[in-house]
Amino acid sequence: MAHVDRRTFMAGSIAAMAGTGAARHASEKPADSLSQVHRGNPIAVSTYSFWRFKNGLKMPIETCIDEAARMGFDGVDILLMQMENEDNSYLQKLKRRALINGLDLCCMSTHQAFVSPDEARRKKNIDLTLGQIELAYKLGIPIIRLNTGRWGTTGSFDDLMAKRGIEPPLPGYTEEDGFKWVIDSIQKLLPKAEECGVILGLENHWGMARTPEGLLRIVNTINSPWLQVLLDTGNFLEDPYDKLETCAPQTVLVQAKTYYGGGLWYTLDLDYDRIARVMKQNNFRGYVSLEFEGNEDYKTAIPKSLAVLRKAFG
Repeated sequence: MAHVDRRTFMAGSIAAMAGTGAARHASEKPADSLSQVHRGNPIAVSTYSFWRFKNGLKMPIETCIDEAARMGFDGVDILLMQMENEDNSYLQKLKRRALINGLDLCCMSTHQAFVSPDEARRKKNIDLTLGQIELAYKLGIPIIRLNTGRWGTTGSFDDLMAKRGIEPPLPGYTEEDGFKWVIDSIQKLLPKAEECGVILGLENHWGMARTPEGLLRIVNTINSPWLQVLLDTGNFLEDPYDKLETCAPQTVLVQAKTYYGGGLWYTLDLDYDRIARVMKQNNFRGYVSLEFEGNEDYKTAIPKSLAVLRKAFG
């Protein structure tokens, strides 16, 4: 009888057992199910959730990262305005802090304003945003939240919220002017976004992106893989579900609002099971980032919010 060494025998035995197991499992499942692996969306928390622009609550980003890990999140969405500075040494400390805590830095929420007839002002905001893309790159963050800016004809943000986000154009200008300024400005950001591998997530955050039609007009006109939708569940104030569904196919990240203790400006009763179904039907697999915007203590409200999102998106 031919001699078979131990290594050859073991390799053949393992292959045979693997083949037997694969055949058995294949016979137990329909062929279609083998190619469809369903997993839940990872859940992050925005550092804004710990602060909410409330006096005396501006928590350091490092502490937000520690709290996010302790509560069981998968990632952190950094509010740029909350950062202490933009020095590279500080950025790398934040990146290390997240890594040690087992968390992704999945998004950085930024602010800019392109809705202005003043070309110099638009240029200033373009340059600001180019710098923000570089910051995200240094942090290893793949998405930044982008705003269009707004007309500013209603005064304070509190006034804007009292008017449900609706404001008229500046005298002598039209919505068409606003869209042109925004589209031209964002197009100037695309080469840097591609160079750094940072997606611009345009949020339905008032201004020219207040409605699904306005938001998608900008995204579709520019038509770049480096500009996608960042969908905020709390910024379509009336009849949100159809509007969320309209934007879902082009969404790269969801910011999910909760309002325990009553909202700071308003309260929405959002059905996250329904929203999650819409997103899954549109094959959304990205991060869902909690933005807690209520008056309850974050120590109780944020864990409750996480449980709601885990149940819906898990």
